[in-house]
Parts: sequence; C-alpha cells; structure tokens
Amino acid sequence: MQKQTRDSGRKTRHHPGRWALIAVALLVAAGVAWQYLGLPGMQKGVAARSQLAVSATPVQATTVTTRDIPVFLNGLGTVQATNSVLVRSRVDGQIEKVAFEEGQIVRQGDLLVQIDPAPFQATLDQATAKLAQDQASLLNAKQDLQRTATLAKQGDATQQLFDQRTATVAQLTAQIQADQAAIESAKVQLAYTTIRSPLTGRAGFRLVDPGNIVHANDQNGILTITQLTPISVIFTAPEGQLPSISAALKSGPLQVTALTSDGKRTLAHGTLSLVDNQVDAASGTIRLKASFDNADNALWPGLSVTTRLLISTIKNAVAVPDVAVQRGPNGLFAFVINKDGKAELRSVDIGPIEDGWAVVEHGLAPGERVVTAGQYRLQPATLVEVLPGNSQSMSSNMTGEP
Repeated sequence: MQKQTRDSGRKTRHHPGRWALIAVALLVAAGVAWQYLGLPGMQKGVAARSQLAVSATPVQATTVTTRDIPVFLNGLGTVQATNSVLVRSRVDGQIEKVAFEEGQIVRQGDLLVQIDPAPFQATLDQATAKLAQDQASLLNAKQDLQRTATLAKQGDATQQLFDQRTATVAQLTAQIQADQAAIESAKVQLAYTTIRSPLTGRAGFRLVDPGNIVHANDQNGILTITQLTPISVIFTAPEGQLPSISAALKSGPLQVTALTSDGKRTLAHGTLSLVDNQVDAASGTIRLKASFDNADNALWPGLSVTTRLLISTIKNAVAVPDVAVQRGPNGLFAFVINKDGKAELRSVDIGPIEDGWAVVEHGLAPGERVVTAGQYRLQPATLVEVLPGNSQSMSSNMTGEP
C-alpha cells in the first residue's frame, strides 16, 4: 500500500514538465507560421496600399478651344394667329348648305355656307320691276314735256303747264335713280346669302347645321377661321435688354427660335417683326413679336413656347464646356492638367454660357486641358489619368447617378 502511494507521487511530479515541453513546441510552430505566412501577407498589404496611394485618379478632360459663341436672349411666349376671323351671317335666313368640314384648310373665296336666297331674289326682282315701271313713266313724261314745249312756243299752252311737266320729268328721273340703288342693295343682300371664306386658314368647330335659322345679330357666329401660315409668337424680354435688342436690330432682322415649353425640341425658326412701343412698367418687360412661316404647322395658336432671340455672336471666343467650370468658396474655378499630368486649380472669369459652352474671359488659354468630369475626386497636385468617353456619362458613373 505504501509502495503504491510513492508511485503515484512520482507520476504527479513528472506531469508539469511534459506540458511545458508541449507549450514550447507550440510557440515555436507559431513563430515559424508567422515567419512564412503572416509577414509576406503584411508586406503585400503594405505594398498594395502604397501602390493605391500613388495611383492616378481617373477623369475626363477636353482642350480649351476658340469658337464662335452665339448669345441668346431666352424667354417664354405664346403663339398667336396672324389673323383670326369669326364668320357671321350678314342677313337673316335659313341655312341650305354647309360646305366645309371642321378642321379643314379653307382657301380665300371658298364657299362656306349657303343661306336660302329665295326671299332676297324676290326683293331684287321687285326692285327691277319697279325700275322698269318708273322708266316707262319717265319716257311718257318726257314726251308730254316735249309736246307742251311746242305748244308753248305757239301760244297754245301756258307756262304753268310747261313747268309742271318739267318737274314731273325731274321727279321720275330721281325715282329711277332710287330704283337703281334699291336694285344694288337687293343684289348685295342676295350676295350675302353666299358666305365665303375671307382668308386662307384652318376651320374650327362648326356652330350651325343645315336647316338652322341665322340672324345678322347672332354673336356666336358660324365658325372661326384661323390663319396658320404665317404665324406669330408674342414673348417678353427684360427692359434692361432693350438697348441690346435695339443695337442688334441696326444690323438687320434678328433670328428667333421657338422651342417646346421645356426647351428640349426646336419647333420653328423665324425673325423678330415687332418691338412694342412702350415698356410695361408693372412687370419691367418689353413685348416682342416674331413671325414664322410655319409651313409644317408645328406652331399652333395658344401654344406656350420657349423663345431664343439671337442678340449677337462672339467671334473666336475662348471657350470650354460648361461642365468644366466649378463653383467654390472663392468663386469659379477649373482643374487644369499640367505637363506632369497633375491637376492644377485655376480661378476663371466666365462670360456668357450658351448651348453647353462657357466663354472664358480670364484664366484659361487655348490648348490647355481642363477636367470635365471627376472633379469631386481631385485636389491640387493630384495625379490624374484621362479616360476616353462622354464626360456626362462618366460624371454620372462617378457620382452614382443612373
């Protein structure tokens, strides 16, 4: 029993030694693993971060150029028909025929409506018969006057009788003139029963039907005819632009472009035809009128449009795409790519901006390269890499826009 106890104590004293050896072996293995696995990985990560730090920032760029820049005055306008006529009847009567279709183009002189002419024809016939009757009476009165004049010379007729028959001839002569006037009036009234188009234009809604009775004092009328070719656009401009417009008019007619109300699609090209004779003091604007051929009927009366009045053209202007110009706390600037391929922040002064082009008055020179997309990632002296492609699409990709 005593021997067994001594053997157990011996075993207990040797057990910590074995665990120490195992711990040392594990530490050695971990060191080897760190030497062959951890260190190269860390070195690779450091190298990757170092390579990322010196990599170029992708941007898009363009070259500063010289070009002619048109200067436009933009505004809002409304299309107005050159002529618009509400056709009414000038006589009372019943409609026999409607000779037009709603919406069709009618020519000047085309038949529109026929009113029953019978009552007016009867009036004309009556006036014609009255003229014939009075002409016969005048002939008889002239013969009586001639006989009375012969008898008066022979002393067989009194002077009073001669004067009476002379007055009768004059009276009948005046009556004949009245009859002729009545005939002309009847002819005019008869002509009014045939209603023809006073101009060439497009017919609107038909307001009467065959069989309706129309009157000369009807306010609704029969139809409206609108002239579409040519057509006008009325628009306004700030009163401060009046001197520029007046100066430009001295060189000839000014071109006006009419676009859709959102300004995305061109509808027609025309010329400025009128500058109003006074400024609207309430709004501080001047009214202008432009005339358009409108051969394709792209403009319609009442349509709201955007107008662009060409004031002048800047010749050989230093210009860049407007996307190259950025606004900062110190004003406008652009990133210029220098000879080392790095971004250089350059303050610029900009003039008119038209059709995506900005006129550079100071700060850039023709031939320099400016960044047009990716500016938000740049700082002065940042190394850049110029990528090909559309600057707008790249800008959308860089900003995460669809």
